[in-house]
Amino acid sequence: MCTAITYKTKDHYFGRNLDLEYSYKETVTITPRNFPLSFRKTKSLENHYAIIGMAYVYGNYPLYYDAINEKGLGMAGLNFPGNALYHEEEKDKDNIAPFEFIPWVLSQCATVEEAKQLLSRINIIRLNFNEQLPASPLHWIIADQKCSIVVESVKEGLKIYENPVGVLTNNPTFDMQLFNLNNYMHLSTEQPQNHFSKDLKLDTYSRGMGALGLPGDLSSASRFVKATFTKMNSLSGDTESRSISQFFHILGSVEQQRGCVRLGKDQYEITIYSSCCNLDKGIYYYTTYENSQITAVDMHKENLDGTDLVNYELIKGQQILFQNE
Repeated sequence: MCTAITYKTKDHYFGRNLDLEYSYKETVTITPRNFPLSFRKTKSLENHYAIIGMAYVYGNYPLYYDAINEKGLGMAGLNFPGNALYHEEEKDKDNIAPFEFIPWVLSQCATVEEAKQLLSRINIIRLNFNEQLPASPLHWIIADQKCSIVVESVKEGLKIYENPVGVLTNNPTFDMQLFNLNNYMHLSTEQPQNHFSKDLKLDTYSRGMGALGLPGDLSSASRFVKATFTKMNSLSGDTESRSISQFFHILGSVEQQRGCVRLGKDQYEITIYSSCCNLDKGIYYYTTYENSQITAVDMHKENLDGTDLVNYELIKGQQILFQNE
């Protein structure tokens, strides 16, 4: 499962945890403006916005998990099993496969408003990349410097939700996730007052008791509540260092540790990587499960007018600085 968030200090940030039990050897991948982007059921784009993100590159095609473009629009796909439903092709629609959806939007749209216009004619179709890579059941968060939306292709059709909290996890559907926040309106960053009984003297015996009842389990519904509470109450300085540090701490509040979510014999879900993208500067930051040091790739240090994909393998081994060497 996964968690995605947006965050604002002086700059604007977008990123996610990828929680899974295996890796596809993903890389930080830059798609320059002149790399031909092909789509199965609609015309290719020979020229487009440059994109940077985490992708599994198969047959020279970037299968993005999450990415931003040079204009400051970000997008991530999160697991949505049991609810995601893709449809048959329709005439007079842009028929887009799930694996094409992120590059389709980010290659053409500079803002969420432009993405909404594109979405008005999109039909997400039931189509596998190939026999080895079937279509994953996903829903998506799209964000810019001003707002974010959630896109869900379900039985009833394409649903687009305004996202006032800038958070997305997995199931249930986003409207139900938002409604569930009503059950936690009593949570606070302040110490609680005694409303239990005026006849009892009750004490706040620990710091943080205003958030008693905040979910701590790893289910998607609980992670949505916890990530939203953490993000909405999070305070950070405006520097890049403080901003990205705080961003990773927010994601860290809902990360998954090996051993806590058992999927079968010797299979455990973990946070394979966490990402933080500066939407204003085009920098992709990441950590991995074994490497907590923040690594960065700046898209503007590459030739964005190029024609070939640029790939950076993840630095996965733990980086330790010995101060007394």
